[in-house]
Amino acid sequence: MMKIRINSFWPNKSLCDGPGIRSLLFCQGCDIHCPGCQNPSSWDPRGGVEREVDELAQEIIASSDNGKITITGGEPLLQKEAVTELVGLLDEAGMDIALYTGHSKEDVPEGILAHIKYLKYGPYKKEFHTSTTPFVGSTNQTFQRIR
Repeated sequence: MMKIRINSFWPNKSLCDGPGIRSLLFCQGCDIHCPGCQNPSSWDPRGGVEREVDELAQEIIASSDNGKITITGGEPLLQKEAVTELVGLLDEAGMDIALYTGHSKEDVPEGILAHIKYLKYGPYKKEFHTSTTPFVGSTNQTFQRIR
């Protein structure tokens, strides 16, 4: 059984992390530490709680009213194998998946890209902060439909 370390899971809470009302999964651990980060409690890779990927997937599917989830952080790509398994299970259940990473698009494994609908990539840069560009925190970031 594969495990994933998460900071928190918020069912049906967000209007600004991808199209529609979305559940949010905050992965634990970050290697970027952007100045001005909105979630520094997610930085420590030893923090949060460890969960079985399949059990977490079942909880997300059962509690996300409209089947929309954004996986963010921390930095989800620090747990590539677990995230790959998780998005596979969620996609198999028909969920609309967005993944937020501070890394580049090229850093996202094909095994993840094959299962997500949206990708936000690029580090948050405080000097480019925006509250008007949809689904990003700074204008240097890109939010893109993948499939």
